[in-house]
Amino acid sequence: MGRKIAIRIFVLLLFLAGFNYAYKWFLFDKDLKEYSPLSENVIHFPDSCQLVYFGESSNFTSSPTDKDKRSISQLASDFFPEKCFCAIQQGALHAGQYLVLLRKLQEKSNLETVVITMNMRSFGADWIHSELETALQKQMVLLKPGPPIYNRLLLSLRAYDIKSKEDRHADVIKEWSKNSLEFPNPFPYTNVTDWDKARANGSFLNEDGSWDMPRIELSCHFVKNYAFMIDENNPRIKDFDAIVKLAQKNNWNLVFNLLAENTMRAEELAEPELAWLIRRNRDYLVERYNRNGVFVVDNLEDVHDSLFIDRGWPTEHYAETGRKIIAKNLADTLSNFYAETLRMR
Repeated sequence: MGRKIAIRIFVLLLFLAGFNYAYKWFLFDKDLKEYSPLSENVIHFPDSCQLVYFGESSNFTSSPTDKDKRSISQLASDFFPEKCFCAIQQGALHAGQYLVLLRKLQEKSNLETVVITMNMRSFGADWIHSELETALQKQMVLLKPGPPIYNRLLLSLRAYDIKSKEDRHADVIKEWSKNSLEFPNPFPYTNVTDWDKARANGSFLNEDGSWDMPRIELSCHFVKNYAFMIDENNPRIKDFDAIVKLAQKNNWNLVFNLLAENTMRAEELAEPELAWLIRRNRDYLVERYNRNGVFVVDNLEDVHDSLFIDRGWPTEHYAETGRKIIAKNLADTLSNFYAETLRMR
């Protein structure tokens, strides 16, 4: 009886292995293109690539008036003409997706250096619970470890982080009310909800005494995007920690490219405490990661207000000069690994 059961289990496993093999060779690529378009950059990652830059829209967004519209990664690659420098990018990506994509690159033996965009806003509730997250999570399912046929089953069963826009927004509102803010000096607001309400209540006036709604709304956006305190429980921290371990396991050079934020405008549109929070979070990230062979490029206040493209919403989109500043800072850090090939510009 036991022998019959063993034979049946063996036949079943053989069938599943054959099914997985057939799916991988005949249907997997088609599904990747349909459900995970970003995978093309990973599955067909050039074997010759030595440096890879992971980024979101900050990397490739340019101003209509730019003469040179190249991305930050392309501008940085100019400093190392002897190295093959590639980019994997898509709007709204964050460390959670970078981690999944990096795990797929482990078999690329020529990969030497990994540069990960570190976007301050991605640590905040509004991005963690973004309405775009469901679509991004769906893209990652087929790229996760495990047999392709199993991952396809998970995709069919919708076994990934699925929430409605309303549910995600409710999560954001909950965190804005629950998470406490602490300052070195007395400050009347201890959470985002209260601070946002105060800014929304006539914080800027026109000459005739009416409310200056564009400035008020922008002030509220800045508070909601930057008023948080990063700690070890933040899900992005857990992702960045895992990226560090993965890089160490694969002997990759690792650089976190901490983007510039518009602290000038944050201080102008809200209280100085908002700029203090941004700097405090920068200090936390640098102190946590800029050690043990990992480098953090601190671009936080290196880009002037005038070089931020979007004026009605806080973003990390820079005009040409801003992207070149960040590319030069990144190249300076990469010279720790490639001093012999660095071309000064």
